[in-house]
Amino acid sequence: MNRRLRAARKRTAALATSLSLLAYGTALAATAGVAADVATASPADAAAAAESSPALTPPMGYNNYYVTLCKGTLTEADVKRTADLMVSQGLTAAGYQYVNLDDCWQAQERDSSGNLAPDPVRFPNGMKALADYVHSKGMKFGIYSSAGIKTCGGLPASFNHEQQDADQFASWGVDYLKYDNCGNDGIDVYPRFKAMGEALKATGRPIVYSICDGGENKPWKWTPRVGDLWRTTTDTGDNWQKVINRAHLNQRLAQYAGPGAWNDPDMLMVGRGRMTDTEYRTQFSLWSMMAAPLLMSTDLSKVSAASLETLRNTDVIAVDQDPLGKQGTVISNSGGLVVMSKPLHDGSRAVSLTNETDTTQTLTTTATAAGVPGAASYTVKDLWTKNISTSTGTISASVPSHGTVMYRITPAT
Repeated sequence: MNRRLRAARKRTAALATSLSLLAYGTALAATAGVAADVATASPADAAAAAESSPALTPPMGYNNYYVTLCKGTLTEADVKRTADLMVSQGLTAAGYQYVNLDDCWQAQERDSSGNLAPDPVRFPNGMKALADYVHSKGMKFGIYSSAGIKTCGGLPASFNHEQQDADQFASWGVDYLKYDNCGNDGIDVYPRFKAMGEALKATGRPIVYSICDGGENKPWKWTPRVGDLWRTTTDTGDNWQKVINRAHLNQRLAQYAGPGAWNDPDMLMVGRGRMTDTEYRTQFSLWSMMAAPLLMSTDLSKVSAASLETLRNTDVIAVDQDPLGKQGTVISNSGGLVVMSKPLHDGSRAVSLTNETDTTQTLTTTATAAGVPGAASYTVKDLWTKNISTSTGTISASVPSHGTVMYRITPAT
């Protein structure tokens, strides 16, 4: 009898949730005046994003997702330890700013006032105190929610609580929100994500707004109306084929990126341990060429010296963070040999030569093909070895399997 009663209550609760989603989604869609599939951002939208965004360069930092997943194991002590390590290992000095919490930081239910609350056992001092600690280290603090009734981990999310939750985040000192697409019951994506974007702006606090729908609803077409960056792919994982697949998907979308509006092919796997150091350097190179967010998701207490060296390569980071804000484009792709070029603010170009095959290959391009202004000669800096040479225009390298050689090409004066 008790089992039947519990089952009946669950069915009733599920029906109530669905009706709430449907009613609220219908109202939002009616006021939005545009469906997600036609809400294409214009150049004016991109210009407006560049003026008002708190993310004029791609965000750099840490996210715990691939370290802890959503198992309810992340604690306040873990977050503080990570912040301390980012400082002591030179990552903060290299440009990494954000310490971001992913899903499953929440308590099982909202509090008596209807507010989101952290798990009281794992975060005994609350989110304000944790944000204050991160800020005291010279960094910024990020958090997670979803545009549905529940998060992907089945915890309270922000649908129909957008302004309440945005105000709560601002009061805690949150600087970054990753906003997922779970628990949405199929309601139109654009008004749901727009509602949170407007709520964050209404707080008056500059909060980076990261939209995470895995690329399912083509957010690159409408997010510049709404947020600062958007996921273009599903989760990556510490796997070479997945990393390269995500790179290919993201490479096609260069036209949509710019200051305050970034394509996000998911997090950096550097240091997780299932790929080689060469493969990690390739991911770091490609993400930087694509002006992608550089968000680490590795256990910094266990990361190798080689991975730290990769993560702290300031020459490669400078390409990612270049203020011109251009995403690099593929200029040749044949048989797993891929060449990309990225314009930089000083008139130089970053050029990457990536060998996706299983044997060492020679890759060749030219300064002209890479779009570098014509000159009698060029300065060529290898951003991984730091070697500097000159060229009359040919750019060539022997590249190991799954490796990337990355140059900065500057016309000689």
